[in-house]
Amino acid sequence: MQAPAPGQERVQKLLARAGLGSRRALERWIQAGRVTVNGRIAHLGDSASTRDRIRVDGKLLARRLLCTQAVRVLAYHKPAGLVCSRTRQNGCASVYEQLPPLPGGRWLGIGRLDIDTLGLMLFTNNGELAYRLMHPTRRIEREYAVRVWGEVSDQTVRQLLTGIELAEGTARFEGIRYAGGTGRNQWFHCVLTEGRNREIRRLWGSQGCTVSRLIRVRYGPIALEKALRRGRCRELSPDEIAKLLALADLRVQPPYDGGREKRRSELVKKSSRAKGSRVPRERKPRRGESQG
Repeated sequence: MQAPAPGQERVQKLLARAGLGSRRALERWIQAGRVTVNGRIAHLGDSASTRDRIRVDGKLLARRLLCTQAVRVLAYHKPAGLVCSRTRQNGCASVYEQLPPLPGGRWLGIGRLDIDTLGLMLFTNNGELAYRLMHPTRRIEREYAVRVWGEVSDQTVRQLLTGIELAEGTARFEGIRYAGGTGRNQWFHCVLTEGRNREIRRLWGSQGCTVSRLIRVRYGPIALEKALRRGRCRELSPDEIAKLLALADLRVQPPYDGGREKRRSELVKKSSRAKGSRVPRERKPRRGESQG
């Protein structure tokens, strides 16, 4: 596969950075023939720049949308009973219905939570950031508060830290910390570095325990604040976003200036022409002065 030329990048990466979707979803769009570049159907591996005419489903994308936008990230406290798909399912509302509108783009979820799971969810307008923060090779920590019903021995904890064979392969917790409780109903804080389907419930279930409450309390460096009420969201600060960008090893370039350099060049040319062709203005004679 040929590397992109200077000033260009893969089409799916360009669209993801504009917030049109995750890179994986955009690859499916390209494979389905929904994307064109300068009138030609795009293929996986094709490159483009912000100066190309890119259309999705026949609709021309504005250059300001394709150029790097300021990265925004929301922290949302998800209640139980909401689905993480964009549309309602079986009468259950979507988390996307709870988010503020995003002019010129759409929010992209960084990871998902089951319908019964509560806690921290992150959303961004930058598809490349979402893609990198979810990629399993990054091994970004997710921490959960887990209420477990059952007998939890030291051997149980050691087994969960060592590894359990699931259908997709070996899975384990990176860390387990006791967080209170009495009898057979206890709280633990568990850390994962991947996001398999219902992984926490299956890991505890393999040891004869049942998860009766599950709350995500941290994603990477971002923790769920106690002040953030359930069902509410807040926008991350520039410092918090910088931590996520560093974690994703992502450099964000300044936004496109809308042609400022071109306008500046045109102004320089006009100024030069004016200086070279300037005609001295005729001076009006002063009172009492002869006109010659």
